Amino acid sequence: MGRKYGIGIVGTGAIARVHAAAAASIDEAELVACYDLNGERSDAFAAEYGIRSYHTIEEFLADPEVEIVTVTTPSGAHLEPALAAIGAGKKAVIVEKPLEITTERCERMISCAKEKGVLLTGVFQSRFHEAPRLIKKALDEGRFGKISLIDAQIKWYRTQDYYDSVGWHGTWKMDGGGALMNQGIHAIDLLRWFGGDVERVASLCRTIGHERIEVEDTAGAVIEFKSGAVGIIEGTTAAYPGFLKRVEICGTDGSVILEEESLKFWHFRNETEEDEEIRKKYADFTSTGGGASDPKAIGFHGHALAFRNTIEALETGREPEITGEEAKKAIALIEAIYRSSREGGWAEL
Repeated sequence: MGRKYGIGIVGTGAIARVHAAAAASIDEAELVACYDLNGERSDAFAAEYGIRSYHTIEEFLADPEVEIVTVTTPSGAHLEPALAAIGAGKKAVIVEKPLEITTERCERMISCAKEKGVLLTGVFQSRFHEAPRLIKKALDEGRFGKISLIDAQIKWYRTQDYYDSVGWHGTWKMDGGGALMNQGIHAIDLLRWFGGDVERVASLCRTIGHERIEVEDTAGAVIEFKSGAVGIIEGTTAAYPGFLKRVEICGTDGSVILEEESLKFWHFRNETEEDEEIRKKYADFTSTGGGASDPKAIGFHGHALAFRNTIEALETGREPEITGEEAKKAIALIEAIYRSSREGGWAEL
C-alpha cells in the first residue's frame, strides 16, 4: 500500500471521534472531511481535527479527496447517508454498527451497493481483535470437537441520564432496540460468527432498570444453532457497575472463555506448545473498559484494523471481511429475539 486514502465522516457525534482516531493511527488513511446535519457541530469537529467541513451531503460527496465514507450517524439514520454515498459511486462505505436497525433497511443498502459496484462494510471491530481471531482459528481447525454451548453475556450499566440526555437513545425509531441492538450487538455478532447460522430462538425482553425508554434494558434468549449447539444470550444495561462482555464456548474437546480482549480460559484435550503461550499472553489483555459502564470507554485499535481491512479490499479487489451481508446477520438474529419476546414461543430465522 503506497498511498493514503482520504476518509470523510458523516455524523460528528461521539463515535465519530473513535473513527477519527482510528484513521489517524494508520499510515494508509487520512481524515480529510466531515459532514453533519448540524452545521455548527460539523464546523467545530472540522476545526478540532484540521479538516474540511461541509453543510450539505452533496458538497461533501463531491469532494474528490473523500475516497472512503464512514457513516457515524445515529443507528436508525444510517441508511440515507449510506445510500447517498453509494449513489455517488467510486467511494467505499464503512457503516458503524448496526449496519441499520432492520434487515429490510440493511437489504436496501446492500442491494444498492451491489448495483453500483461499491464496497460496503459494517463495523464489528471485535472480530479484528487478536483473541477472537485465535478462537475462530481453533474452531475452524476443529479443536473444540463438537460444540455444545456458546454463551454471550453483556451485563452493562447505563445511567438514566444516558437515555435522557440524547433524544434518540432508547427509541425504536433511532436505536432499533435496546440492550441487544445497541450495546450487545458486538457480543452477539461474535456468538454468531463462532457458532454459525441460527435455526431458531426463544426469548424474553423486559424494561426493568430505566424509565422513559421504549426498548428493552434486559433480555435473555435461548438459541438453537443449525449445528445443533445451544446458545444463550444475556443482555442488560441495568447491571451496576457494569462488566466486560463475555463469550464462552464449550465443546467436547475444549472450552474457551473470552472476556473483552482477554482469554480467561483456554484449554483443549489435545494441547499444543502454542497453547501455554496463548494463556500467558492473553490472560489479561484488555486495555479499555469496553463500554461496560461508559459508552466512551472504548479503544480505537479495532476500528483501525477494520479500516485497514477495507483498504486492503480496495487494493486487492477482494471483499472486506465484514460485507454488508455479513453485518446483517447479527441484526437478523436480534430481530428474531424481539419477535419471539413479542409473540411468544420460538422465532425461526
